[in-house]
Amino acid sequence: MKRILVILLFCLPGMLFAKPGYKLTLQVDGCSDSSILLGYYMAQERYVIDTAYNNGRGKFVFKGDKELYPGLYFFTNNTDRFVEFVIYNEKPTFTLHTDHRNWTTNMSVKGSHQNEVFFNYQRASDKLYKEMVEAKGTLDSAAFLEYRRNLVERMDSLRDVIIREQPDAMIAKMIRATTVVEDKVPVKHPDGTQLTQRERYEYLMAHYFDYVPLDDDFIIRTPKEIFYRRYSDYLDKYMRGMPPEEICPLLDNIIDRAEPAPQVYQWLINNLSEKFLQSNIMVYDEVYVHLVQRYFSTGKVTWLSPSAIDMNVERANKWERLLVGREAPELILFDTMRRVHSLHHMPGKYTLLIFWSPTCGHCREVIPAVYDVFNQMADSLDITAFAILTEPDEHTTDKWKKFLAEHHMTNPRWVNMSGGEANVDWREVYDIETTPQIYLIGNTDHKFLAKKLNADLLRQICQTLK
Repeated sequence: MKRILVILLFCLPGMLFAKPGYKLTLQVDGCSDSSILLGYYMAQERYVIDTAYNNGRGKFVFKGDKELYPGLYFFTNNTDRFVEFVIYNEKPTFTLHTDHRNWTTNMSVKGSHQNEVFFNYQRASDKLYKEMVEAKGTLDSAAFLEYRRNLVERMDSLRDVIIREQPDAMIAKMIRATTVVEDKVPVKHPDGTQLTQRERYEYLMAHYFDYVPLDDDFIIRTPKEIFYRRYSDYLDKYMRGMPPEEICPLLDNIIDRAEPAPQVYQWLINNLSEKFLQSNIMVYDEVYVHLVQRYFSTGKVTWLSPSAIDMNVERANKWERLLVGREAPELILFDTMRRVHSLHHMPGKYTLLIFWSPTCGHCREVIPAVYDVFNQMADSLDITAFAILTEPDEHTTDKWKKFLAEHHMTNPRWVNMSGGEANVDWREVYDIETTPQIYLIGNTDHKFLAKKLNADLLRQICQTLK
């Protein structure tokens, strides 16, 4: 017993603190390539991570200390040879053996059950595809359509068999993830009454990822057709036009489902927060604020540096005060004649709040176009403008006055402010990092009605105010 305990004491540290690493051997009989690349899929991209060199007999050994996360990987000679394989729930120390004529068809596997299942399915699938190609060249149109229908059924049967018989195989989970959930939306309630279009849409949004294992790290390391395209459609197609109060719980649902899978969880939070941070849809600032407050501010984001987390939290706190529907912070500044103006005491029904500079190339294009729309609508809609120069130094001030004169920006409703002196640090309060920044404010309650405006969007909004 003592001897066993001693052995365990010596072995246990190695078992507990074993370093991640891989040793993948690819034997390609008859291969003349000098090197082979190892890579993997990630969302919509493919990345190469290692290179191995021919030992003179077609043997390539990939070895490294870094961890290879679960997912679909590939070997390629970067010209005409390419073969995929999986790393999933097994130590990546296996051997793949094939020959140069057909890497997939002639592949044998040693040391990986997951890849045995994977290549068996690949060979069966390729066989059916080759049958279809051959039939297309020999059958007439009507016969081929019937043949193809039968082949599709055989392919579906092949997929069903592997899902049923190998449910823990990564290839089975990949196949299941491609299920067209749109076809699964019911048309009737259990009592037989018809679902409305809205009810069917809500069902789709709630069940969209039912077949996608968000709680399994392999899913983001698959070709874009498996996960990324479906994920993008969910955000850009099905969520399009949805208000923030409906978007936020749906995003929370998919993120929280992914929490058991650290790689997916991290990727989703990073991708979604960046997407809504960069969105040009004015109300989607609220989604970014929500994501930061729910995940960054609560300590759930552990992979970023403290400074990066603090930066996002600070920005979200600022943006929360600038959301559509919130009261615009008061600004008191001087105009070109050194007269004092207050944002909260501007005349009229609406105020256009503008931060810009003539040294900003985008501003030089946007501001004259915005001014033209304003000039057309100002009197009929009772709108004034509170336009702030964001670079009030001596050199820029001269350019500012010249720009105003050249573009005949003389409407008395458009008040030009120098940002040099103010009641607050407006750059900090309004988070002015880029220009132009344009808001529309209701003068009755000083609340933001719209933001991130340009000339076209301003015109559209003005038309709704009539």
